[in-house]
Amino acid sequence: MTAQFDPWSAEFVAHPYDAYAVLREQAPVSYYEPSGQWLVSRYQDVSALLRDRRLGRTYTHRYTHEEFGRPAPDPAHEPFHTLNEHGLLDLEAPDHTRIRRLVSKAFTPRMVESLRPTVARLADELVAGLLADGGGDLIAKVAEPLPVAVIAEMLGVPEGDRHLLRPWSADITGMFELNPSAEVAERAVRASVEFSEYLRKLIAERRATPGEDLVSALVQVADGSDALSEQEMVSTCVLLLNAGHEATVNTTGNGWLALFRNPGELARLRGAVDGLLPTAIEELMRYDTPLQMFERWVLEDIEIAGTTIPRGAEIALLFGSANRDPDRFTDPDHLDLGRTDNPHITFGAGIHFCLGAPLARLELTESYGALLRRAPGLRLVREPEWQPGYVIRGLRELIVEV
Repeated sequence: MTAQFDPWSAEFVAHPYDAYAVLREQAPVSYYEPSGQWLVSRYQDVSALLRDRRLGRTYTHRYTHEEFGRPAPDPAHEPFHTLNEHGLLDLEAPDHTRIRRLVSKAFTPRMVESLRPTVARLADELVAGLLADGGGDLIAKVAEPLPVAVIAEMLGVPEGDRHLLRPWSADITGMFELNPSAEVAERAVRASVEFSEYLRKLIAERRATPGEDLVSALVQVADGSDALSEQEMVSTCVLLLNAGHEATVNTTGNGWLALFRNPGELARLRGAVDGLLPTAIEELMRYDTPLQMFERWVLEDIEIAGTTIPRGAEIALLFGSANRDPDRFTDPDHLDLGRTDNPHITFGAGIHFCLGAPLARLELTESYGALLRRAPGLRLVREPEWQPGYVIRGLRELIVEV
């Protein structure tokens, strides 16, 4: 039943939802030989497994590679793995608990709300630029620069250096795709080295001259009783920069494409921006989620929907499929911007629930709001192409005119 599931196919990446429907109906838990993973496609299972402590983002907190039946990472990829394995996304308790507690202070609802005037101003300026040009690439002109500027501002990255961030991020996140090539790995290693070196210099500067930014706050913590190591600081900053814009960029692009393909819903939203925008943002995240797959290791034998999966296996939780499961969402393939019963799992769940979810919602609200109000005639010029990645799924560009 995995024959239709082909994450390296451009046709599948452009529209994976028919294959998901087959998996949910005929093989909700199935082994996929090309990637060596167990695919889990139903909402109920995915949601439960996100909270199940028999699974982990890593296994090295409990087992050696040999004990777990896995080969050690390629030594040539060490800079990438060092960077990745000290970040929140790939840590488990107690280190995950300690670091998340410290970083979460910057993402409280009150702290995020204080950013609204800045985010609104940036969104308005970017949309004004798009209008002045008569249109262009919505990804490059609005979707990408907004979250990059916001998270860079929070971390204290100087404006003149921000052009470095997106290329580094793209190269590093390429390693999260299935079976990355040697070329992708080489780029990820190089970006990991360069990004880490840049952040170590920035940390040294903030240690000498603290500011009001998050890096300065992490430096102070590193010098205190919680003993945040420099590598943990570097890895945390990289994760915040990567996760702080990748998902928001792709949610903006994917969401606008969905609106253009559903003109009735777009007209409905334009007619009631203030009242409909909160539920519209949630529905656009559900309808075409930017993170299609979230991987976990099986730390103890586990049974899922009648299938026993042994310790040492890897599970691929299909977020895109779960968000279209008719057993949980009424008419899930229909875009309904007024949908209120919408417990999508785009931000994950459990201890790895997205720390930046409040900030992402703020950025999306201000971005969509500015475009809907200032560019009511915005329209698609031509059908876009999808980037080749499947796990992190987004458009190469989205050409519009006003």
